[in-house]
Amino acid sequence: MKKRQVVVRRSDGSTRSMSNTSSSAIRAIRYGECQKNHAASLGGYAVDGCREFMASGEEGTADALNCAACGCHRNFHRREVETAEVVCEYTPPNYSRR
Repeated sequence: MKKRQVVVRRSDGSTRSMSNTSSSAIRAIRYGECQKNHAASLGGYAVDGCREFMASGEEGTADALNCAACGCHRNFHRREVETAEVVCEYTPPNYSRR
């Protein structure tokens, strides 16, 4: 499993006593090559060579879980989760008059 972390920090360079920090995680799930063993009943190992999951139907339907290329269920495809963590630090401007 690959894990990617991106940290973004923003600041205007000044030092103020008040600052806000927010953090959020962005996850993208992608399904890679098919790992279904078609020769398991014969005691062997053979995969069909499907490189990437492509849904057969619209999202939310039963066909969305079947691959259009190889016809198997999405669970047979290797799951790749990419996580990006974004951290934003914000210091509000000081509008007080001196």
